[in-house]
Amino acid sequence: MGIDVIYRKAKNSDREDLYVMAKKLATSFDVNEPDFSNVFKSLLDDESVDLILADKEQNLIGYVFVLHHPAFYANGIITWVEELFVIEEYRGKKIGKHLMAEAEKLSKERGSKLVALATRRADKFYKSIGYDESAMYYKKTF
Repeated sequence: MGIDVIYRKAKNSDREDLYVMAKKLATSFDVNEPDFSNVFKSLLDDESVDLILADKEQNLIGYVFVLHHPAFYANGIITWVEELFVIEEYRGKKIGKHLMAEAEKLSKERGSKLVALATRRADKFYKSIGYDESAMYYKKTF
């Protein structure tokens, strides 16, 4: 028996639930409410962003945040997965897989040439849904 989940785009009323999930995802930064609220508003207003939610009986159980932008090397639009999160009790129930499928569908509709991401904790998951290891990831924190 499967679970009934609706996959939909985020709206203003989702801010509080998304804030709780974003705090659980973050390991490098302490997510604080004022900054989160500003970022959330800007993401909702940004045409190059898709913020897709997994909604089970009006309770958010996961999300994926993707950014679409042009790149010279791809001769067009690429999609970057910034964040993917599923609350712990729903992990292993294909919620992440379905969130990624929704992100891929929207990416194709935008004409994206590829979807890319960086991960430290979920390489097996991404390989299981067809992603290939491609590059090293570097960062400099300010």
